[in-house]
Amino acid sequence: METENFSEGNQSNYKLDTLDKKILNLLQKNAKLNSKELASEIGLTLTPTYERVKRLESKGFIKSYTIKINKEKIGKNLKVLCNISLKSHSVEFLNAFESSVVKLKEISSCYHIAGNFDYLLLIEVKDMNEYSDFLKEKLASIPHIATVQSSFVMKTMKEE
Repeated sequence: METENFSEGNQSNYKLDTLDKKILNLLQKNAKLNSKELASEIGLTLTPTYERVKRLESKGFIKSYTIKINKEKIGKNLKVLCNISLKSHSVEFLNAFESSVVKLKEISSCYHIAGNFDYLLLIEVKDMNEYSDFLKEKLASIPHIATVQSSFVMKTMKEE
């Protein structure tokens, strides 16, 4: 069987085989699949499939089971990719910024990045008016921000 090495920090390496990869791919597409459905898809019986899933969970390959929400159905029609530069790269400024943005419900994702900007935020709001209010009332109140550059998502072709 084809295998791939994945390092798990201080733990020993664990080799994912083809069936493990199939399980991960299937669960990534539909986390609601039960062991019986998985077993049918990968060609194993119920018990070894269940044991494989439990092993993938215990080894940290499966972190959690989640759902994807249709954001438009809940009124989050506008996605904004927001690049942020800080005035300084001091630990104090970085920590202050990070602790502030994780508290804001409009921010779906925050990435500390390398390049021309320090952070990339994914912001999901109802519309341009709500984004404008978010910028003025919440983002602008975070200290040490030097630059904000916003790009608006027109169409999504692929999402995680």
